[in-house]
Amino acid sequence: MSLTPEEVHRFFDLGYLVKPGLYTTADLQPLKDAIATIVDTEATRYVAEGKLTSGHDGEGFERRLACIYAESPETGVAISAAIMGKGGGGFSGGEMLSLLRHPPLVDCICSLVGPDVIGASAYRIRIKMPGYPGGEVPWHQDSGYFLPHCDHHLMVTCWIPLVDATLENGCLYVIPCGHRSGILRHYTGGHAGFLEIPGAELPAEKPVPIEIKAGGALFLTNLTPHASFANRSSIVRWSIDLRYQGVSAPNNIDEAPETYTPEREMGTMACHPSEADFVIRDTQHPGREISTPEAFKNLRDRYENARPYSPGRGWTPLSERKP
Repeated sequence: MSLTPEEVHRFFDLGYLVKPGLYTTADLQPLKDAIATIVDTEATRYVAEGKLTSGHDGEGFERRLACIYAESPETGVAISAAIMGKGGGGFSGGEMLSLLRHPPLVDCICSLVGPDVIGASAYRIRIKMPGYPGGEVPWHQDSGYFLPHCDHHLMVTCWIPLVDATLENGCLYVIPCGHRSGILRHYTGGHAGFLEIPGAELPAEKPVPIEIKAGGALFLTNLTPHASFANRSSIVRWSIDLRYQGVSAPNNIDEAPETYTPEREMGTMACHPSEADFVIRDTQHPGREISTPEAFKNLRDRYENARPYSPGRGWTPLSERKP
């Protein structure tokens, strides 16, 4: 399921592309089941501790965590953190690897970055609960979170909803052609602690909402401004971000996390050095591919436990922004 030449042109022209139906319901179900198991385990524990009156067991995947948050916002946030792990990328189960290596998706990525593909470290599970302010992500470019020497390399974000993403439950908005402006000034301490590009400093193009059925994908460049706003529905808007890059982009394949220290030259580092990159497809040396759940978990845990040095970009705090 490679991208057509027209789709490739649209991606590079607009900075984004919607591709419906990359995953079937059956493809997504193992990850949904794994997430549901974490919710169940944590809810049971919080009921036993007296922090919940009910685990809301009768609710399904879309509603259970929403009901827990409605009863106890603190508990709902704590369960979300248990799912996401430190920094958001702590889930390293085989279910995630299967989605990352999903052949129809990887074929599309090859159309954009070439035949050999690196799984970029910062994949995420996104949990937008109804009424939860921390689920709203302000305007930003993904490159705002990466090191500056990577700004001219393509890193592709694949945003994949696990439930239908709608205007009501907080679908993403993108700014068409916004990637042509290069890296924009971001500020720290934005909404919910995220990096933020103030509205007055965004490109002039009108933002476009992207409603997608579960299993479709929104492809973004790392320079495409995007945001998501309030979930005004009664369900959790579950989604995942999967990120990929070509082999020429800086990465930490075959590097030990201990080599990332304050003394190291920033320009020699991976784009997001605090987490492990991994080989998805290597046409010449397929043995380098991370293809088993055990290898994936061991690699990710090694970085997760070490938490290597990551210098950041030195953005100005939003509170110090001059008009």
